[in-house]
Amino acid sequence: MKTYQIVGIGNAVVDVISQCDDSFLQIMGIEKGIMQLVERERGELLFAAMKDRVQTPGGSVANTIAGAGALGLEAAFIGRVHDDALGRFYADAMNEEGVDFVNPPIPDGELPTSNSMIFVSPDGERSMNTYLGISSELSSEDVSKEVAGNAQIMFLEGYLFDKDKGKTAFMEAARDCREGGGKTGIAISDPFCVERHRADFLSLIENELDFVIGNEAEIRSLFETDDLEEALGKTAAICPLVICTRSGDGVSVVSGDTRIDVPVEKVVPVDATGAGDQFAAGFLYGMATGRDLETCAKIGNVCAREVIGHIGPRPETNVLELLKEDGLV
Repeated sequence: MKTYQIVGIGNAVVDVISQCDDSFLQIMGIEKGIMQLVERERGELLFAAMKDRVQTPGGSVANTIAGAGALGLEAAFIGRVHDDALGRFYADAMNEEGVDFVNPPIPDGELPTSNSMIFVSPDGERSMNTYLGISSELSSEDVSKEVAGNAQIMFLEGYLFDKDKGKTAFMEAARDCREGGGKTGIAISDPFCVERHRADFLSLIENELDFVIGNEAEIRSLFETDDLEEALGKTAAICPLVICTRSGDGVSVVSGDTRIDVPVEKVVPVDATGAGDQFAAGFLYGMATGRDLETCAKIGNVCAREVIGHIGPRPETNVLELLKEDGLV
């Protein structure tokens, strides 16, 4: 059985991108600049209305795993797609990017492949309309014990907590990974996701995980406080390693009694989409290759800086070369 340096579990979402003007958004009733969930019929209507579509594999943790694979890690992603045109595209695209998409598309899938219709306005604003589809139905049946048990690092996506079978799949995957000697962690994903499942999140972090990655709002949400220092302290009390991204204020890493604050080089983003995902890719690359925590955070910052310099949530340049230029590898 192949041993992977990193395995991710999350939503497998095809991003479908099209340019439009503001009048189109008004006619279609699309709220500008935000992400909203849509039902299947609405998603099909918006898909049909798109001109000159560009498709790319997406999903938060999937973006992280793709970034880690681009840095050279042996990487795999566990997700659920239908055996339809979008599902086959997703699986093939991940494999072509050097990430093993370990589950084949499901021929009798109960729902279509998940997709997000993204309309880009002339001012660069991205209006996202996401149909969750089959990816949110991920369950224990989709998680190979052999893959999880042979992972050096397992990274979980908080969004899948919205269904009980997703939670169960997480628990089993985390235990299989740790029993095999690997480390497990979670991307908190969204403060609203925490609001819905706070008790389960905290139980998972305290009892099953080795690390947690989140931004300020997500970390504060865990303990319902506006005080980031309080939230970091409480999270570090139940988890061996806490990584908190703080936008332009840098990154705080807490491990036991040790705290490291790493500044960032402030730049004006072309597109902030994927910044957190690629930070995680860089940090986890550092962990997988035995770097110290400060270096891990610096690598993460370089990866985030690269991705906000262009449209799209995945790296477009050779990030390893950027890391070499900064003396990090």
